[in-house]
Amino acid sequence: MEAPAARYVPGEPGVVPSSPSSPPSSSSPSSSVTSYEAVVQSPEQMLELGRRLAKLLRPGDLVMLNGELGAGKTTLTRGLGEGLGVRGAVTSPTFVIARVHPALGEGPPLVHVDAYRLGGGLDEMEDLDLDVSLPDSVIVVEWGEGKVEELTDDRLHVVIHRAVGDTTDEVRHVTVTGLGERWASVELGVLSA
Repeated sequence: MEAPAARYVPGEPGVVPSSPSSPPSSSSPSSSVTSYEAVVQSPEQMLELGRRLAKLLRPGDLVMLNGELGAGKTTLTRGLGEGLGVRGAVTSPTFVIARVHPALGEGPPLVHVDAYRLGGGLDEMEDLDLDVSLPDSVIVVEWGEGKVEELTDDRLHVVIHRAVGDTTDEVRHVTVTGLGERWASVELGVLSA
């Protein structure tokens, strides 16, 4: 069941009408799917999208980020960290694989994983103990597709598209898809507010 579409205002992050393409697959055939699409014009707007998305997150949430190199995955995660109120600068964990950012207040910690250098699925990531961290944390996995879906049927799948090649184009097309029962009743359209 897809959430009703909101209006897109050029120059502002917002909803873009969805195409009838199929959503990311889920391991459960009865899983609910909701979707939100936005055009983001700048890194500042990507940060703001992350801050707004953080308001929807709670302990136990898994967020998978996919997109080309330089698409804005870490910038979005930085906004999530600001919105969640966690400690430490959110930077790309490419060489350390994962960073834990403890909550400064009552919210959940943020576990930020970069699976780019990991070739296998969840078995290769087992040493990170994501399954142990998941109930109490918000886990964000960059390049997680095909690697962490087994953690939970309930997850957010965020895809960021950008122009590739030698370009200074800052425009990004972001699709946020909620999979599973956790996201069935969450109105992702509030992200455009």
